[in-house]
Amino acid sequence: MPGPSRQIRQALTPTREAPNAADAQAWLGGLLTLVEAAPPTQSVAVLARVLDEQMAAVEVSFLITDLGGKALVRLTRAPAEGGRGRPERIELLGTVYDQVIRSQHVRVEVGDRTREGRAGPARVIAPVADRGDAIGVLELTLPAAPDRQTVERIAEAAHALAYVVIVNRRFTDLYEWSRRTTRLSLAAEIQHRLLPDSFTCDAGRFVVAGALEPAHDIGGDTFDYTLDRDALYLSLTDAMGHDVQAALLATLVVGSPRNARRAGAGLGAQAEDAHRAVAHYADQGHQAPADHGSQAMVTGQLLRVALDTGHAAFVNAGHVWPLRLRDGKVEELVPLIDFPFGVTPNPGYRVQSLDLRPGDRLVLLTDGMLEPNGTDFGLRRLIEKTAGWHPREAVCAYTEAILQATGHDPRDDATVLCLDWPG
Repeated sequence: MPGPSRQIRQALTPTREAPNAADAQAWLGGLLTLVEAAPPTQSVAVLARVLDEQMAAVEVSFLITDLGGKALVRLTRAPAEGGRGRPERIELLGTVYDQVIRSQHVRVEVGDRTREGRAGPARVIAPVADRGDAIGVLELTLPAAPDRQTVERIAEAAHALAYVVIVNRRFTDLYEWSRRTTRLSLAAEIQHRLLPDSFTCDAGRFVVAGALEPAHDIGGDTFDYTLDRDALYLSLTDAMGHDVQAALLATLVVGSPRNARRAGAGLGAQAEDAHRAVAHYADQGHQAPADHGSQAMVTGQLLRVALDTGHAAFVNAGHVWPLRLRDGKVEELVPLIDFPFGVTPNPGYRVQSLDLRPGDRLVLLTDGMLEPNGTDFGLRRLIEKTAGWHPREAVCAYTEAILQATGHDPRDDATVLCLDWPG
């Protein structure tokens, strides 16, 4: 790849003077210009190489979170001497990377001084995230402890890297491939593509995060969220059955409300469209497995929260009741229950009001979260215990608890969607 232009080199060259906003903007702009000129599969490597050159780094790496959010995969390794490292999987729990992702703060570790009294090398780890979505970390090894300006520029580069990954993953499977530590089944592939691109959204006025722990033979769970000018929409669904058929049912019950919503339909009409899609699928001769009766169906919940008032409209299609954390205590909400999507004859869906106040945490869940015996395994206590955690961390704790309760072999998908409503 051609070297950077003279103007970009000047913008990227650190100065010894106190940094100012114009310098920082020029530096970051020059960095992004170089990255944008690279092919989508090389953009991260180019960013790593520029940081290597401009900060005299011994090594620069980008580590991306895996699909389960429990490990990192070293996607790129750019030593100063050149060379390519093989992908490396690192378990997160208890590591410095885990601390950085949880805190979302840059961490600097300085090595011991040499016998000659020279400062030891320093490791800088910065979170790569956007709107609360923990994409991974940027790791640099520097010859000595960095000054404040260098740390700030590393943090800026890490934030820019988040946008680089978000933009370029549309064009290549590189990032998706890196996040997979085992091969997905066809059903899992279908299910994964139904989920939001980002499992977490921190929008200031609210925070929403979801997690899905799939069973070995996919159980058809999905979650979704989206934002428009006036409202936040959430959905959680559970298709009956397992494997590809459950994934196909899930496709219908995710796609139909999205289609209706994008056409301007209200919550009730979205539910009706989901029902008709599943019922039509059944009419075509696609039936549920024998252990779920003869009728294909999907349970689910749809939620619309008005951003100005916090009023929450709710549709409950035969689904597990949600939990609400308020003032440190968890209670089960008991809304009216309508038939699951696909069950006929169907009298229709009632749009109810859900009591949501500033400071509440609302947790939607599938019945897989009630395994192994169909009862609460301590989830309410866990929700109370993790009340102060970011929803991104809380939902991971919930699904990890179900894994522990089932011996890491859940019989059904375990899915949870958590909404913090600060108001």
